[in-house]
Amino acid sequence: MLNSLSGRFLILTMAFVMLAEVLILVPSLARFREDYLASRLERAQIASLALLANDGIDADLEEELLRNAEVYNVVLRRDDVRQLVLSSPVPAAIDATYDLREAGAWDLIRDALAVLFDGDGRIIRVIGYPVNEAGQLIEIAMDTTPMRAAMIDYGLRVLLLSAVISIMTAVLLFLAVRVFLVKPIKEVVRQMQLYAEAPEDARRIIEPNAAIRELREAEEALKSLETQLTASLRQKERLAQLGGAVAKISHDLRNILTSAQLFTDRIELSEDPAVQRLAPKLVNSISRAVNLCESTLAFGRAEEPAPKLTQVRLLDVVSDVIDSERLAVGDGEVSFAEDIPATMTLRADPEQLYRVLFNLVRNARQAIVSTGEEGEISVAATEDDDQWTITVTDTGPGLPPKAQANLFTPFQGGARKGGAGLGLVISAELIRGHGGQLLLLRTGETGTCFRIVLPKTMVALEDAAE
Repeated sequence: MLNSLSGRFLILTMAFVMLAEVLILVPSLARFREDYLASRLERAQIASLALLANDGIDADLEEELLRNAEVYNVVLRRDDVRQLVLSSPVPAAIDATYDLREAGAWDLIRDALAVLFDGDGRIIRVIGYPVNEAGQLIEIAMDTTPMRAAMIDYGLRVLLLSAVISIMTAVLLFLAVRVFLVKPIKEVVRQMQLYAEAPEDARRIIEPNAAIRELREAEEALKSLETQLTASLRQKERLAQLGGAVAKISHDLRNILTSAQLFTDRIELSEDPAVQRLAPKLVNSISRAVNLCESTLAFGRAEEPAPKLTQVRLLDVVSDVIDSERLAVGDGEVSFAEDIPATMTLRADPEQLYRVLFNLVRNARQAIVSTGEEGEISVAATEDDDQWTITVTDTGPGLPPKAQANLFTPFQGGARKGGAGLGLVISAELIRGHGGQLLLLRTGETGTCFRIVLPKTMVALEDAAE
């Protein structure tokens, strides 16, 4: 409650109303004291006129008149004659004299506070004008104790009334603030939270509808901010997708160009003068293209296009991959083996399948070469009524723990220093596009084995496309 805007507003409203009432109370007490003294003067005047009318009364009646007027004596000045009209024994000496004929506002307030905070009763003289021009002045002596009690009673009643007014005012203002301020603010906060859940969704951008001008200006500023943020996020997403696509293309294109470099090395051995003249330029161009591809491998991830499925003779694709890799190693360093039925055909995208096998075989070749020892890479394939299965096995050192933990995570699953960690990510995505799976069967000191599973049923392909 105290931490809420409406709760604090309620408390502050009550405090301010009470403070205002207290500031009003002090002049009110001064006015009450003045009226109280004036009423005592009026009572004393009536008692004096009664005595003058009867031209003398007994002592008991005089005492009763003074008791009813709550004074000790009455002095009345008429026709320039000052006369003690009523009198009784005064219990103490006169402590102070107050002349109401020329008293100012500040004097009345000061005198009222003095009486209020003086706990001891005092005898005071009060001077004023008689009512209805019944004389030139009237003077009384009275005790302040009854007046102080009346002032305290009056002050308490005023404070109680002030408390009721402050509570009612605060509650009404509290409800008004809840309806006209807090509720719209909470709605703006709700819109902000809704937008924060999916800032890319333009449908969640706030629509200004507040009736309060300041809140509407805040909503319009928030709408402008959210619109700009959504546009920036979309642009960032498009750039990330573009960067991911470029990175993947560059990864595989670099591998292809590396193979092309090996072919140009053989071309340089030609004795044809024209070939000898052009071969270095071709080598330099391919080298620049490889460097350019490597410089683009710092981008994000993007979805690959759907595969263009055709009937592919698997042996032809595997032979192309192995022939390219044989040129990358010297004689005797890495040997290659194929166990592919000559008549096996499968339904796949030939270019994407080539990229998958090229990544797996190239990774295996690089792993073996990094050990400095001889090794073997074998590609085998089988099929049954439901699926085609391709395995790529090597005798390399196996994948390091970090690569195993982030096997299909972009830029995290690199198995060698300087690797981009995209080869397996690209391969797994391409195989998923065929409705299949790329699995790591085993890895360790004796080597690594990957399995590609491609379904034969169209239902699986359609599910994968979805």
